[in-house]
Amino acid sequence: MQNLELLLLIATFVYIGFNRLINKNLFKLYLIGLLAIILSIHLIFDGLRWQMIPAYLIWLIALITALKEFRRRSSTTIRVFKIIGLIILLALAILLPSLLPVFELPKAKGPFAVGTKDIFLELDREEVITADKTDTRSLMIKVWYPSKETGEEMDLYVDIAGRNGFAQKYGLPPSMLNYLNKVKTNVYRNIHVADESFPVLIFSHGYNSKANGYYALLSELVSQGYIVFAINHTYESTGTTFPDGTLKYFDYEYASQIESGTWDIIEPVIEAFKSDLSFEGRHPIVQKGLTTYFVRDMVERWAEDIVDVVNKLDEWNDNGFFKGKLDLSNVGVLGHSRGGGAAGESLLINSKIKAGANIDGVQWGQIVDTVFQKPFLFLSADWPEEHENLNQHAYVNKSTFVFYEAIVFQTGHSNFMDIPYMIPLNALSQAGTIDPDLAIEITSKVVTSFFDKHLKNKEIDLNALNSEYEMLEINIFQGDSITSIMN
Repeated sequence: MQNLELLLLIATFVYIGFNRLINKNLFKLYLIGLLAIILSIHLIFDGLRWQMIPAYLIWLIALITALKEFRRRSSTTIRVFKIIGLIILLALAILLPSLLPVFELPKAKGPFAVGTKDIFLELDREEVITADKTDTRSLMIKVWYPSKETGEEMDLYVDIAGRNGFAQKYGLPPSMLNYLNKVKTNVYRNIHVADESFPVLIFSHGYNSKANGYYALLSELVSQGYIVFAINHTYESTGTTFPDGTLKYFDYEYASQIESGTWDIIEPVIEAFKSDLSFEGRHPIVQKGLTTYFVRDMVERWAEDIVDVVNKLDEWNDNGFFKGKLDLSNVGVLGHSRGGGAAGESLLINSKIKAGANIDGVQWGQIVDTVFQKPFLFLSADWPEEHENLNQHAYVNKSTFVFYEAIVFQTGHSNFMDIPYMIPLNALSQAGTIDPDLAIEITSKVVTSFFDKHLKNKEIDLNALNSEYEMLEINIFQGDSITSIMN
């Protein structure tokens, strides 16, 4: 809860509990005025939000208590019911603002402020997700970039389509997310790009998620001197807001259609992990699953989106807002969850991308039959032992250059997103027990160090991060010999 919200709740609840004693010592108009002032201060500085409705009801009860004349005590039964009702209201007044708080994002630590700008990209390839065969693919890209200034317009935390889609995903009324207007992103709209050229990163979000849900991570990367083109994969993100006001949401019908009848492909993989098969005995079963399960097509489709953006970089660097600001000799790609798989796939199919990072995503597709020829980082959450580790098989050949395998202990899949800030209850957010700020700090440090080494050519020993963070373990596999350099 915010401080003034807490003050409102405590003051009104204390007054209700001790009203007889307080009424004897304070003039009634003073009490009413004090209650009105406390509510007004809260509304002026914090603003109205639906999570505070139980607290407002407690305030209303306090006001009625202050207005009414002193009378005999109610019967014991009535008093018990009043106390139970008040306790329930108090519990809700604490619970709702705590479960869905006006949260504070960690501030970026790099030398640059962070700006953002939207780009609408129309492509000439068919949109396979919609039923209309004349539809062509179009994308919204949120570009995050370093700046030496801040602006008057702070970026809104999650756009309208993203909020509506998030609400639809969890069965909530869209208006329940209006409180996100109060979240300070510390990212500014359309401010000037810092006067130098920066390496470029292409970012791909998770399935039924969106890049707007990664402020903590992406802001930190950008503040360290990277321009990030974050793709919103239309119809497979929570929602997309286009320049003409069109809103396009996650297509649940298409998702159901492509998944239908595919259980028989993945079931043998799951059973193989449950059995006593050796790695060698299990590998061909997992290999078949990785290359034939429906997610492979999705990863390849998203990789096409990434490559389409990479192919536009020359044009954006020659003209317009980012003219001369993109270091096109140093382009990297990263993603989270299925976006991480798409990042790995794009590294295999596009020669302009120099390095790639997969943050806790399964690497579906062709990698199990081939090998990376460039630097690659796989950063994993701390999954339980019974979790089916498909990437153990997908990355069996690793890279002919260098392959980094890292794990952040006590993390869950959502710890690489903003979700633990939005929903600070691990059972709901699927986050680990690690402090959310520490999880983002470690993740951004590992990812930044990786790209600093391979895009900025800095002399960095990523293995040294093992001693800097006890919650981190990095193993490095170097060259054709796939030699493990253990800490």
